[in-house]
Amino acid sequence: MVISRLNPAVLIALIGLLASAVLLMFKPEPQVRVKPEPKPPVVKIVKANPTSHALSVSTQGTVMPKREINLVSQVSGRIKKTNPNFVDGGFIRAAEVLLEIDARDYQFALVQAEYQVAEAEQRLATERGQARQKRREWRELGNREANDLFLRKPQLKAAEANVQAAIANRDKAALNVQRTRISLPFDGRIRSANAHVGQHVNTGSTLAQVFDTSVVEVRLPLTDAEAALLNLPLGFQTQDSTAPKVTVSGTVAGVQHQWHGRIVRTDASLDTQSRMYYAIVEINQPFARPNAPLMVGLFVEATIQGKPLANVIELPKQAVFKRDQIFTVAADGRLQQHTVRVMKFTNERIWVQGTIQQGDEIVVGRQQYLIPGVIVSTEKLTATSVAQLDEGKVNSDE
Repeated sequence: MVISRLNPAVLIALIGLLASAVLLMFKPEPQVRVKPEPKPPVVKIVKANPTSHALSVSTQGTVMPKREINLVSQVSGRIKKTNPNFVDGGFIRAAEVLLEIDARDYQFALVQAEYQVAEAEQRLATERGQARQKRREWRELGNREANDLFLRKPQLKAAEANVQAAIANRDKAALNVQRTRISLPFDGRIRSANAHVGQHVNTGSTLAQVFDTSVVEVRLPLTDAEAALLNLPLGFQTQDSTAPKVTVSGTVAGVQHQWHGRIVRTDASLDTQSRMYYAIVEINQPFARPNAPLMVGLFVEATIQGKPLANVIELPKQAVFKRDQIFTVAADGRLQQHTVRVMKFTNERIWVQGTIQQGDEIVVGRQQYLIPGVIVSTEKLTATSVAQLDEGKVNSDE
């Protein structure tokens, strides 16, 4: 046969070609596979709930006295007696005598001044008698036009002035006697006492530094954004009914305490270096509680009550990106970007105002992976999830 005569190598090649032809003839037709559309990204959302809200402001300051004076001697002399409370840190009541200066020289001067008053009054009485006598003499002469000098009018006026001058000298001498007993016009505390028994002081000598204990102040710095949240008396004197309330807290002897006051005024101008406002809060009777005195010089935290603001939305802090941007999800599932006004923020929460309506779905997290117009699928954050998000237990970028 012909096949048997063929070379084995040729025979193997023919068999391979035949097998290839059969495979090509009966190979299956390729199936067209449709690529599935990608699923829209899932984002976590919260529903917007604009409400009227009063946002408090937290700041810090140092307690300072509202009134502090240098107690100065108005007379000179030797100090003969001091109040037992006339020491550093001592409390003194209004009109309570702090110290006494030897008053004998001033009492002597008062006696002399009283004598001068009596002498001047005697001269005035004599002059009045002489003036009456001169008027009678002039009438007896029958001349209507009298000479003032003859009628002793200048002498009478001089005698009256002399009495007034003598009385003024007596009053001054009596005042100097009173000034030897030094007291305060208010309830106060002595910051430092600079005089002691036996010491000679001159007129104008500083005896002590004293501050009023009926009221203290705290000067609170505020940014422009913080000032916008408050009903500050920027251009007027505030009334008690409208003054913002302030809660001050601080640590005294290792124990945390709170005191309450009101903002009564602001500094006359902005700080030129920091551009900050400074509000002044007054706290009455800072030493009323013996176990919790509001010490002068104490560093305190202050929380200021804010004024009511309309259409404020409270959100998790992760809802805002690029400082003032948020994403909302439209009815068709597409993202829309909005610019908002940030009113206040903490480590967990943020409060904003903007063109956001009730019930709008606001995206929380993953904004860096999103662009406006993309369609997304939403997953609502529950109250528990929001709380966990605030505590850092839920990753908003997952």
